[in-house]
Amino acid sequence: MRQTLAFDVYGTLIDTQGIAATLEGWIGEQAPVLARAWREKQLEYTFRRGLMGAYADFDTCTEQALRYCCQALDIELDPEQEVALLQRYRQLPAFTDAAPALDRLRADGHRLFAFSNGRAETVDELLRHAGLDDRFEDVVSVDEIGCFKPDPRVYRHFLQRANVLPMDAWLISGNPFDVIGAQAAGMRTAWLDRAGQGLFDPWGGEPTATIRDLDELAGALGL
Repeated sequence: MRQTLAFDVYGTLIDTQGIAATLEGWIGEQAPVLARAWREKQLEYTFRRGLMGAYADFDTCTEQALRYCCQALDIELDPEQEVALLQRYRQLPAFTDAAPALDRLRADGHRLFAFSNGRAETVDELLRHAGLDDRFEDVVSVDEIGCFKPDPRVYRHFLQRANVLPMDAWLISGNPFDVIGAQAAGMRTAWLDRAGQGLFDPWGGEPTATIRDLDELAGALGL
């Protein structure tokens, strides 16, 4: 049966820790530490801005998070390095399972959407660089309505853009907060637990499906 599939981008299709390879040449063994802290602070800033009603786009959150984490970890980047690093964040690598899984799902007739906190322009560039851009029917960005996941308005916006009812749409994400937000909006969900640790928020609900990699998604859609 044909399904409408909304794929989170950062951390689901695209490996945000891929930035560590660029950082390693500049800061050595601190690279993975900064990469993880940067991602965590980036998300924290989206949550805080959402609660405050003080929206700034994801690129701004990313830039401000980098500056904070460099100060917190006592890491000095010169202005040219910062510019280069932020550009590299728009050229992160895809996870190796992304392209073949998307190809299979599209061949099976499913509708595929990229659904992201990122600005549409930034996500387009990211997907092009990763070689994934031609797999999707559309890119749906939260920037179009000025709020971040897991705000309920974000999921309603996706459903409206895709012209689909909640029970006929799936969110696929490696971020539990995103999965929980989509479930609250009535969507079906596939949580991508790449680490295999099963650390899902104990809020009294479970994803429709839990998968270890994107190759498992086609089978999970039959649930």
